[in-house]
Amino acid sequence: METKHKELVKATVPVLKEHGVLLTTHFYRRVFSFNPELKNTFNMGNQQNGKQQTALAMAVLAYAEHIDNPSVLLPVLEKIGHKHTSLDIRPEHYDIIGRHLLASIGEVLGDAATPELIEAWTMAYGQLAGIMAGTEARLYANQVNRENGWTGWRPFIVKDKIEESAEITSFHLYPADGGKVPDHVPGQFLSIRLFLPELNLLQPRQYSISNAPNQLYFRISVKREKGTELDTDGMISNRLHDFVNPGDRVEVSAPAGDFVLNQDSENPVVFISGGVGQTPLVSMLESLLQKSSTRPITWVHGCRSESVHAFKDTVDYLAGEYPNLKQHIFYNEKNQLSDQSVIQGIVDLSHLEETALVADAEFYLCGPSPFISKQYHDLRNIGIAKEAIHFEEFGPAVLTLN
Repeated sequence: METKHKELVKATVPVLKEHGVLLTTHFYRRVFSFNPELKNTFNMGNQQNGKQQTALAMAVLAYAEHIDNPSVLLPVLEKIGHKHTSLDIRPEHYDIIGRHLLASIGEVLGDAATPELIEAWTMAYGQLAGIMAGTEARLYANQVNRENGWTGWRPFIVKDKIEESAEITSFHLYPADGGKVPDHVPGQFLSIRLFLPELNLLQPRQYSISNAPNQLYFRISVKREKGTELDTDGMISNRLHDFVNPGDRVEVSAPAGDFVLNQDSENPVVFISGGVGQTPLVSMLESLLQKSSTRPITWVHGCRSESVHAFKDTVDYLAGEYPNLKQHIFYNEKNQLSDQSVIQGIVDLSHLEETALVADAEFYLCGPSPFISKQYHDLRNIGIAKEAIHFEEFGPAVLTLN
């Protein structure tokens, strides 16, 4: 890009800060009007709740702010690339998106969208699309070159459906062709695609793989979302809970994601989760202990009550078998029958021993955005380096912690 193009892109930063969500909302409306087939690719639940519009506005703003040196955004673009490969996004999609984004800039900015500005954003988008297509080509190659790997959508059969708590049910997914699955990296997710008759659409959703790698099957553990009848996130989770049973087929994408366990480290590890956020951490925990790791492991989990405490028996058993695993459980609602070691209230790291919160420990956080934000700031306030804190935010990324 020429300097004049970069200067014009940077000149739009104030507008993007003030009207970014207006722009992206118009953009998505335009995309689905002209290319309705893409409703089968996008999570329409995140369209409904506004998360996707906000996430895209933040991404466009960040790109404009760093147009002089977009390489600083590579970690973020890598994360987006993982999400895109799980949705089978291909280079031709970028042509469609670019056309609608540039048209939206012109339609929203009106007279301020001069030919020179549109030219600058055309160059900027072309650069970004090239970076993303290259990133995703590499990730697709990694997927297909992995033993038992694939790209795109692959049919799987549900062989087991297990209730883990009052809200969370696990589904064991085996390849329909009788083949094996690749060893995912503990912490990764997959996309599952279902047809929603209520919307007459295919809808993808990402779910963390909650078991250790085994080459036979993937386990996903799904929380039943409660909301309005038209809440499409609730439609997917409720369809899985109510209508998907052993013997049924679903479409699955290959494991993706960069929120993964550092398997080469011997440092202490601390897992901190809220609610269904424990699912990728369960995969990490099981993987460590299957390999008889001697790393000191601290398991911190919070949920509303024992009735919604998934994997309680599993972690209790592991804690009894492996002396290097210590757990701290928090319930918002504790009754007289609850284990006396359970702490009442939200997750509070001050209850942990000082030996768990050591400077060389590695911390993995997962849960609702407010939960992650609180735990992250609590760790930083006691001197934990941001490089030691890893977190996964379910849904479009809107946190800007590190």
